[in-house]
Amino acid sequence: MEFKHTSVLLNEVIDNLNIKPDGIYLDGTLGGAGHSSHIAEKLTAGGHLYGIDQDEDAIAAATKRLEPYKDRVTIIRDNYENAVARLKEIGVTGVDGILIDLGVSSYQLDAADRGFSYKYDAPLDMRMDRRQSLTAKEIINEWPETEIYHIIRDYGEDKFARNIAKHICIERQNKVIETTGELDRIVHESIPAKMRTKGGNPSKRTFQAIRIACNRELDVLQDSLDGMIDFLNPGGRFCVITFHSLEDRITKVNFKNNENPCTCPPEFPVCVCGKKSKGKVITRKPILPSQEELDSNTRSASAKLRVFEKVADVDEK
Repeated sequence: MEFKHTSVLLNEVIDNLNIKPDGIYLDGTLGGAGHSSHIAEKLTAGGHLYGIDQDEDAIAAATKRLEPYKDRVTIIRDNYENAVARLKEIGVTGVDGILIDLGVSSYQLDAADRGFSYKYDAPLDMRMDRRQSLTAKEIINEWPETEIYHIIRDYGEDKFARNIAKHICIERQNKVIETTGELDRIVHESIPAKMRTKGGNPSKRTFQAIRIACNRELDVLQDSLDGMIDFLNPGGRFCVITFHSLEDRITKVNFKNNENPCTCPPEFPVCVCGKKSKGKVITRKPILPSQEELDSNTRSASAKLRVFEKVADVDEK
C-alpha cells in the first residue's frame, strides 16, 4: 500500500516557520514528508532539514519523497521525544524552526494491518513504532478495568467509558479479544441503542483513547515541549499541530508558561523568582484549517496550529 497523507495546514506552517534558506530545521513527525518537502525546497546548500519518525513505512516514503533534496536532509528513525538528544549526538547545537504534527497519518488509518481503525477487522495493534512490545491487544486484555476506564474517559472523553471498560473485561474472561472488529462490537454493545446513531461511530473515541495510551502520546508531548523550545536558536519558531483537545491544552499551557514563567504572587510589585521568558506566543488563538481545506480534506476538521517564537535576546545560561 502506498504511503499517502495530505499535509494539514501546509501553507500556514510554511508561513509561520519563517524559513531561512541557510537555516536548520527539525520535523519531529516526518510522516510522508509532506511538510518537509516544502521546507527542504526552500533551503540552499547552507541549510539543513532533520526529519524524525518512528514508523518504518513513513521513513521509507519520506526518503523517496526527499530524494531531490538529499544533500540537505538527514532522516532519523526515532520518537520525537528523543529528537533533541539525537541531534546533539551528531553535533547540532540548535535549530531555526521545529514542526511536530501530532495527527495519525491517513496511511496508518487506512492500512488495515496496523489496527488503528474500526473500519477494518484486523489484529489489535495500534503501534506507531512496531519495534515496541506494547500493543493495543495487551492493553485491552491485560490492563486492569479501572485503568482501561480512565484511558477511555480521559483520552477518549467518552461518557460511557465505565460501561465500555466493564464490557471489555467481561468479554475477555470468555476469550482473548484479538481484533479491531471484536473491540468495535463490544463498544457498540456497551452504548445505549439510541446513542449509537449520534456523532458518528461510537468506537471512534475508544479507539483514539487506546491508541494514545499505547503510544504514550500525551506523555511524550508533555515531556518534549520545553526541551524543544530550549533547542531553538534565538528568533526560531516552533509549530505544533494538534488534533485532540488534550494535546491542544498541553501545548497552549506550555507555550503560555514559557512566555510568562514568573511564579511571583500577583501583588508583588516586581518579579523576584528570577524566571525569565523564553519567547512569545505568536498565536493567541490557534490557526484553523480554511474552508477550502476542510472541503478537500475532512480529516483536517479538528486540526489546530499553535506557534511559539524563541526570544531573540534570551539570556542563555
